[in-house]
Amino acid sequence: MASKISIDPITRLEGHGKIEIFLDDAGNVKNAYLQVPELRGFEKFTEGRPVEEMPRIVQSICGVCPGAHHMASVKATDAVYHVDPPPVAKKLRELYYSAHMIHSHIAHFYALGGPDFVLGPDADPAQRNILGVIAKVGVDVGLEVIKHRAYAQQIQALIGGKATHSVCGLPGGMSRAITEDERKDVEAKARSCVEFARFTLKVFDDIVLNNEAYVDLIVNGPYDMKSYYMGMVDADNKVNFYEGDLRVVDPSGVEVVKFKPADYLDYIGEHTEPWSYLKFTFLKRLGWKGFVTGPDSGIYRVAPMARLNASDGMATPLAQAEYERLFNTLGGKPVHATLANHWARLVELLYASERLLELAEDPEVASPNVRTIPTATPTEGVGIVEAPRGTLIHHYQTDDNGLVKKANLIVATGNNYAAMCISIKQAAQEFIKAGQVVKQGMLNRVEMAFRAYDPCLGCATHSLPGQTPLEVTVRNAAGEVVDTLRQNLD
Repeated sequence: MASKISIDPITRLEGHGKIEIFLDDAGNVKNAYLQVPELRGFEKFTEGRPVEEMPRIVQSICGVCPGAHHMASVKATDAVYHVDPPPVAKKLRELYYSAHMIHSHIAHFYALGGPDFVLGPDADPAQRNILGVIAKVGVDVGLEVIKHRAYAQQIQALIGGKATHSVCGLPGGMSRAITEDERKDVEAKARSCVEFARFTLKVFDDIVLNNEAYVDLIVNGPYDMKSYYMGMVDADNKVNFYEGDLRVVDPSGVEVVKFKPADYLDYIGEHTEPWSYLKFTFLKRLGWKGFVTGPDSGIYRVAPMARLNASDGMATPLAQAEYERLFNTLGGKPVHATLANHWARLVELLYASERLLELAEDPEVASPNVRTIPTATPTEGVGIVEAPRGTLIHHYQTDDNGLVKKANLIVATGNNYAAMCISIKQAAQEFIKAGQVVKQGMLNRVEMAFRAYDPCLGCATHSLPGQTPLEVTVRNAAGEVVDTLRQNLD
């Protein structure tokens, strides 16, 4: 009898990872791990670079969410140079960033997470993908998906210079203004995005919420996890992706702390395990207590559902109505159902579209006053945004010449890593039982536990503190261990 089941590679995510499921002697799941075997040492090789280059460099971490890294990084460089961008620059940045959220959320729902519901978790893997989704919902819908994701990319390219690896963010502001004609073009695209977001929520209603089995899986399946939740909020505790304070609520939904981005080290700690290159974060006031849940655990979650849990609402009217409908349908705040991330992501898609339209309608965004030139001696700075996958932190320390001495990145997937491991174990224990033949659909349900978080392992895998912990096991043809090589694990 097999003692281990491997899902390698895991699918429909950004980056590379694998799941190792370990069975006890009876054949039931004893433990499960989400392992991240790839290493990307961005913190180390940015050292010695001029800090103003960081917003361009860090985008190479990921081709899916470079806009998030660009914005977090340029905010960090603002702080390093002690400069406050003019209002127009902040509006342009948020306009750009709203488009980034739109393109990312569309991609995840229709290409990564959606196939599990549109086609079903037991569907043939050859069909359970974006092409299968288009075949199910219709080619016309597929064309609308492509068109609106392209709209978002075009807006990013207009403001950022390039759609994927932008060059617009500079310490103190932006590299260029937009014209009135360009503003009008963005406004037209934004109006269309609002309607498409509303349509996508209707698709979710028709396919998921009208399916009793899917609703039961979301609400009563093994994907429920009581945890703390963190997200960025504005002065009214409404969700904001670009700027605000970080708010943390406990498993009952009560606020436990709200802090400024520059103070994150007072509240967030990092932990490493020898079997993964991805760091685990925890709330310092509770400490790292391992992979356990509940009010005494320091584990918290980020991402769309966490943002909604940590907030008091959405700052735009249509999204606010959907926010209220979500919580009314799922039994009130906070919602602990991990799979509810998919619904929350669509509420955010609508909010990002509405916010994009609000900003595009503001004639000030076409003003030429887009930068305040830095004059202070560079020191240290923190920049935080809400990436599509959750809270993203960039922290730089420089010398007097503005060369990076130390960089620390805490990405959304790192914030969620401990919770993802717990979610995977819970799903594996529910769906894999002794005496049963392990079918592909069972393993896909295990993958659904991490897929709801929309993890980006390319962003997440870094080395702390710049070393490369590694264990290599050498086996002979019979599978017997003949040697074990260890590096930086002591």
